[in-house]
Amino acid sequence: MRRRLAAVAVLLCLTANSALADQRWMTVLLDGRKVGNLEIDRDQAGDKVTTTQVLNFRLTRVHTPILLETRIKTVESPLGAPLAFYASTNMSSQQNLVEGEVRDDGAFQVANTVGGQSKVNLLIWPTGASLAEGQRLAMVAHGFKPGTTYQIRNFDTVKQQVANVEVVVIGDEVVDMPDDRRETVHHLKESLVGASGDHSVDIWVDDQGYIRRGISPLLGFRLEMAACSEACAKAPDQDVDLLRAAMIQSPRPMVMGLRAAPVRYTVTVRGNFPQPFVETDEQHVVSLGDGVYIIDVGFGHMTSDEAAPSPEDTAANAWVQSDSPQIRAFARQIAGDASSDLQRMRRLRSYISDYISRKGLDVGYASALETMESRNGDCTEHAVLLTALARSMGIPARVVTGVVYVERMGGMSRVFVPHAWTQAFINGRWISFDSAQRRFDSTHIALGVGNGDPWRFFAAMSTLGHITIDRAVAASNLMDLPMPSGITANVGGGKGSN
Repeated sequence: MRRRLAAVAVLLCLTANSALADQRWMTVLLDGRKVGNLEIDRDQAGDKVTTTQVLNFRLTRVHTPILLETRIKTVESPLGAPLAFYASTNMSSQQNLVEGEVRDDGAFQVANTVGGQSKVNLLIWPTGASLAEGQRLAMVAHGFKPGTTYQIRNFDTVKQQVANVEVVVIGDEVVDMPDDRRETVHHLKESLVGASGDHSVDIWVDDQGYIRRGISPLLGFRLEMAACSEACAKAPDQDVDLLRAAMIQSPRPMVMGLRAAPVRYTVTVRGNFPQPFVETDEQHVVSLGDGVYIIDVGFGHMTSDEAAPSPEDTAANAWVQSDSPQIRAFARQIAGDASSDLQRMRRLRSYISDYISRKGLDVGYASALETMESRNGDCTEHAVLLTALARSMGIPARVVTGVVYVERMGGMSRVFVPHAWTQAFINGRWISFDSAQRRFDSTHIALGVGNGDPWRFFAAMSTLGHITIDRAVAASNLMDLPMPSGITANVGGGKGSN
């Protein structure tokens, strides 16, 4: 699973307020190990302020280096009014682009290009939302008196969404910088309003609101950015394997006989994550308090309270291009004369398991069309393509983010690793199909569901690095176990593998 996207999301959050004069550099660290750099340029010419941020980020996944460049440019008036934005990311073999420009009527015309496919739509600018310069001006206007609290609305150019951020001024502090310098700066804490769990970041800014340092947790790591010289920022990077850090040791060997039956897990989650697991038709979650959960996987909940499909479970988007003629023709070819949605999904799953023939660890996050053309990728490419094929045939489908058991990966044995698969809504229930693993079994623990957009996909992975699986018990032994108060065991109706 690609952890680099999660890292980028945090970095973008940290750098959102980084409108800087002229050119400045920052080094990017994970637990003190250098993994990248950030170049920030600010240019004011006439009635336009242009802020350009270029992030270079390097991670390792099972000894395979993964390189990422993200470039974000915002254009605003001197008072912070948004005029245009541009973002490019290399999350796959092709560059993914977002370009937005304000029209005379105040709406933004936005072009999204993913995997070589472009779509243009109109965006009504969210009330009160601001880009880099507007966010900087808001911080300066509120001042840096300790205890000051206010909210700002940050527009994320990559996701094209607004984040409501609460800002608390902690106070002035003397901070050690990488170039053996010390600076007196203002310490601020930023938190997403209404978000479950701890999504806060600490930043230190100067009197003009220019960021000098930022710290955020990431998969148990300490993610840090700090201002320094260009030579310091461009120093050689070091290897950090986030995939290995996200692995969870299994409390027992999950042999094939155990995987085929329902399993009850006892899981501990460290930190503030109020809802770390999702309830589905195949997974039942009970909180025991103090971060301890009982998770039943593989049970068929005939009376599940899970919601029916939403419009986005059938809609095409920039990554799941189910409205593409190529995707539709491909799906029809594979499904053939299948007479039911269940049979169609089984044929799609079986075909894609062999069709994606190159298991590339260096792919970032590819769209369905790109994967169909390249036949390259791992679990995320499998899940996104299978979801697109299902939707193209009118079958509601979604991408599930979670973990799955493997006997060995990256030098580790008997571990649960980050994973993705597809769920389709068939005969009134959500049923899982895993083309990467070839079958869904009770070692699939779901953390979240989404529409295939990478940013929503990786948001569900925030708990990785904080999870311990304490116990795994087969269904044949469930009746001998005490249930939490008020909970009745349901061991019947388990769904088959798909």
